[in-house]
Amino acid sequence: MKRLTLDQPVPTEFRDAIVALGNFDGFHLGHQAVVGRAVQRGAHERKPVIVATFDPHPVRHFRPDSPPFRLSTLDQRERMFAQAGADAMLVFDFGDALANTTAEDFVRDLLGRQIGASGVVTGEDFTFGKGRGGNPEVLRTLGAECGIVAEAVEPVTLDGEPVSSSRVREALHAGDPGTATRLLTRPFAIEGEVEHGDKRGRALGWPTANVAMGPYLRPKYGIYAVTVRLDDGSEHRGVASLGVRPMFDPPKELLEAVLFDFDGDLYGQTIEVSLHAYLRPEARFDSMEALKAQMDADAAQARGLLAAADPLA
Repeated sequence: MKRLTLDQPVPTEFRDAIVALGNFDGFHLGHQAVVGRAVQRGAHERKPVIVATFDPHPVRHFRPDSPPFRLSTLDQRERMFAQAGADAMLVFDFGDALANTTAEDFVRDLLGRQIGASGVVTGEDFTFGKGRGGNPEVLRTLGAECGIVAEAVEPVTLDGEPVSSSRVREALHAGDPGTATRLLTRPFAIEGEVEHGDKRGRALGWPTANVAMGPYLRPKYGIYAVTVRLDDGSEHRGVASLGVRPMFDPPKELLEAVLFDFDGDLYGQTIEVSLHAYLRPEARFDSMEALKAQMDADAAQARGLLAAADPLA
């Protein structure tokens, strides 16, 4: 998988590609259908497949004060696009220049001249260009003039409603990682570098791997059954606290994961914590002994849920 930007010319081997075009944040079932169609066309037409995404997200550009809402990082998306069969990921830098690019210039200059696309696949609700002046019909019309065959994929539905990033976010805000998993086809996962903490978890007999939330959407604060993927590719079951730690001052937003039956130094490693089940909200306890007893109970519950679901089978 090659990561491309328009700061450099698109390599010759990726010219004449089929481009899947969209934000693809989270890469849910609907996104997978768009990329899957592009991969299908690429195989049939014997052409490379590029998945084009935007970073930062356009919402962040137009509303910079919006609360964190990302469902995936570029690194996560790159891995998912590769697993879906794409050959390269193209990252559009969404700044003032791109925001002010008209739909016509986007198709003619970016897709046509700079990328050299021969085909483009989007979702039916995709919009682009200054003032959202472009849509799939505009893309088909302008693309035909540039030798680009464009098509739009119908929305994917689940439980009678279209799958969308908004539905994933709503489920996570509600403390329903199971629904998010069904929409994404995998658990929502937070990736980050393990940082040093105050060692309180270790003192309680539960050493934690602490990860800052960064630009990710904030799921409902509380305790989760999780799995954790390490740098070496190994995966481990565990339990995690996501929130502001009401027992400790000052409040600090953090994801703190405990890996079951693991003894090792994780500081500086980049880990990925996947949320499988919501156990309970955050709470303040009367004593550290009461907190430890609840942590023991949380771990036992998480072990049971993860063993029954067998997510690492």
